[in-house]
Amino acid sequence: MFGLGWAELLVLLAIVLIIFGASRLPEIGRGLGTGIQEFRKSIKGEPESKDEKIESKKQPKELSK
Repeated sequence: MFGLGWAELLVLLAIVLIIFGASRLPEIGRGLGTGIQEFRKSIKGEPESKDEKIESKKQPKELSK
């Protein structure tokens, strides 16, 4: 994992804990998870919501000339 061992990860976690505090860590993790999920969806080209999926299925495909 990027050449980091357990000692480096523990030091990094301690620094993050000191900077942001214990109460903000779940919010930061949730935000990172949501950001990564949205990034993956945008790369795959998936619609963002259920409404967009329905609209994309309703639109007729253009006929090639």
